[in-house]
Amino acid sequence: MKLFSEIGEYVLLILQAFKRPDKGFVFRRQLWTDLKQIGSDSIGIIAIISVFLGAIMAIQLAYNIDSPFIPRPIIGFATRSMLILEISPTFMSMILAGKVGSRIASEIGTMRITEQIDALRVMGVNPANYLILPKITAAMIYFPVLVTFSIFLGVFGGWVSGSVTGLVPSVDYIQGIREWFVPFNLVYAMIKTLVFAFIITSVAAYRGYTVKGGSVEVGQASTNAVVQSNILIIIFDLILTQMLLT
Repeated sequence: MKLFSEIGEYVLLILQAFKRPDKGFVFRRQLWTDLKQIGSDSIGIIAIISVFLGAIMAIQLAYNIDSPFIPRPIIGFATRSMLILEISPTFMSMILAGKVGSRIASEIGTMRITEQIDALRVMGVNPANYLILPKITAAMIYFPVLVTFSIFLGVFGGWVSGSVTGLVPSVDYIQGIREWFVPFNLVYAMIKTLVFAFIITSVAAYRGYTVKGGSVEVGQASTNAVVQSNILIIIFDLILTQMLLT
């Protein structure tokens, strides 16, 4: 029963958040702030992880594909495909759930226990709309950019590692990247990214908005937001894969 109660509270909160903003300029100002906090501040960690993951995948593929009957361009093709289909949209979203989700939950949770949310309501402001909608919008705008950035850096990392180690000739790797490309794979990756962006921000906002107690409870809410977001990402990854690729 508690699960259904929480789902109902979550839906009602999101419906409140998606009401039309009372003042457009306030929404735009908050959106700009959230774009920086959610998107720009995450570029560094996404870049580092993507480059090294691409490098690791290319080396592991080259190490395991040692048959003379398998063409070397397959390594570039497989690296690109794994990055587009799964690694960048799903794994990077899970990384962002830890960074962005915990930040949102702790920020809104702190506002809840310090009664700032109640003060907004007294002033006639819709707190859910003011606090949550800009964050969801910012994530759904910036996450696809980060994932696209991750794909390119992952492919680049694979090329660098293959060339430096000599396991994959540069010509073969680039040939594998350019051939057998399916444009819908990018569409699939972007759809997943948008869904994951909504899950991360809305779950984290819900956990922070409904927290009760003090600083300890805010920390617990932040942890719960990350754990639940990652679980939902995996579940919806399976659902979207079944719907879009089969």
